[in-house]
Amino acid sequence: MSMTRVVLIMLVLNTVIALGSVYINYNMFTSIRAQAQAPATAINPDDPNAPIDRNIAKGDAKEFVFHTVEKIIVSLQEDGREHYFVFDVVLQAEEKTDPKKLESLDPMVRSSVVAKLSQMTFSQLRAMPINELQTHLENTLLDDFASKKIVAPFAHVLVSKLIVQ
Repeated sequence: MSMTRVVLIMLVLNTVIALGSVYINYNMFTSIRAQAQAPATAINPDDPNAPIDRNIAKGDAKEFVFHTVEKIIVSLQEDGREHYFVFDVVLQAEEKTDPKKLESLDPMVRSSVVAKLSQMTFSQLRAMPINELQTHLENTLLDDFASKKIVAPFAHVLVSKLIVQ
């Protein structure tokens, strides 16, 4: 086969590949644009798989106040070694909540978090995803407050920092 035929075959193949790529990109673009222009459907707020509506009307938006409980240290033993977890936990409360009230909860939050997480092994805690850890801590704190007949002035618990040694 001569060199000109090889070059000609390569030119044809490159052209076919380039046209195929343009066709595929065009189809993807038009389908995405069609989905974006599709009318919105009713969303069931109880469905955890429902898409999140990020277009919140100004009247529907809620304001929050945050309080950080810094440097909660949990020490766990495993495989003859001492492992340390350092957490910063953030309490999310409604805007009208008194910041001093949230600040006064620091010792109880620390105690609840350390008591609950000290029952776990290093491997369990290390393998836990952040969102699962947040839910676990939130449930722990709310249960602890309820058992002591204290109204929890916060709505959610967030983990803003996690250091593992």
